[in-house]
Amino acid sequence: MLVSPRQNEEQAAIARALGEMGFVLPGSLTERRFSCTHAGCHCHADPPVLHGPYLQWSRKVRGKTTSRTLSPEQAADYGPWFDNERRLRVLVRELEDLSLAIVEADPRTPRRH
Repeated sequence: MLVSPRQNEEQAAIARALGEMGFVLPGSLTERRFSCTHAGCHCHADPPVLHGPYLQWSRKVRGKTTSRTLSPEQAADYGPWFDNERRLRVLVRELEDLSLAIVEADPRTPRRH
């Protein structure tokens, strides 16, 4: 296999970053505000004063979006896990790109005439 020292260093750096990563949570955390169904509520005033904020974690489970409301304490605890998930995706893409570059540069690949 023809892997350069630089490519080995890049792969090792990615592996180190993956090894240092903590827990990961897929999906997104958003702050939501809602109006309710009670006609006399302040959320129907002019201007409206919506209920919330509610912290909502949304993700896909078997192709369907599922959501869960988190407390502010949970959001603070799990926030870094969402950040780690985004970083994980970046690292995986970098490792894929590095691997593809190695395969594309491999002179042993038969060429069509």
